[in-house]
Amino acid sequence: MERLDSLRQLIGGLPSAVVAYSGGVDSTLVAAVAHAVLGPRAVAVLAVSESLAADDEASAAETARAAGFPVRTIRTHELDRGDYAKNPPNRCWFCKSELYDELVEIARREGIAAVLDGQNLDDVGDWRPGARAATEHAVRSPLREAGFTKADVRAAARELGLPNWDKPAAPCLSSRFPYGTAITPEKLKQVGDAEAFLRRLGFREFRVRHHEAVARIEVGAGDMPRVLEQRDAIARGLRDLGYTWVSLELEPLRSGSMNRVLKT
Repeated sequence: MERLDSLRQLIGGLPSAVVAYSGGVDSTLVAAVAHAVLGPRAVAVLAVSESLAADDEASAAETARAAGFPVRTIRTHELDRGDYAKNPPNRCWFCKSELYDELVEIARREGIAAVLDGQNLDDVGDWRPGARAATEHAVRSPLREAGFTKADVRAAARELGLPNWDKPAAPCLSSRFPYGTAITPEKLKQVGDAEAFLRRLGFREFRVRHHEAVARIEVGAGDMPRVLEQRDAIARGLRDLGYTWVSLELEPLRSGSMNRVLKT
């Protein structure tokens, strides 16, 4: 794959790199290639906080083990940033600024030349205030630089045998809240537990949107009949987690659907 060769050359031309690793297919590809071409001069770092679901943390660790690269875990504290907790439309800027502050400091302290993220070409033009934080911290995006689309990323990950090549996108738990709804550790845990419950029922690609007393479930069109078939168990399970009402969104799941309220 020509683009994969370009990615290897691009990353291999760096003296050393810190990779912002999340367990998603994009950052896994960057981390795996960096480890292959830089060896111990590549450091993959997983940031853990209340906005990362426990299932996703465990999955990220297992993916790294299966892919054959080590991961360093750090703790980030975006909720301590009051503006993040208020959940404004640029919430991701505060989160990524917290992350990149930590990664840039690791790079500075250990003499590492570059900090890398997993942005690809399909991320360009979407509402991604976190990308501004990357620019402000001089974070490089080798997938984008090498011309990778999301489809290219999955094809390359499959070619390399990465275990999550077809993993659905899994944005942080804070993305489940309408802008302006305050984010707290308790609410994040409630959403995380709700999604873990649905995962145990066999659902793979979905979101539980948090509207205070209402849990609004988004799934793909093909999974809507399954939600209805299991509606009693789902309603009971989510009410046990503290929701009063449980609803099914009639439009199929679309990542970033909470951004439709923005006028950009």
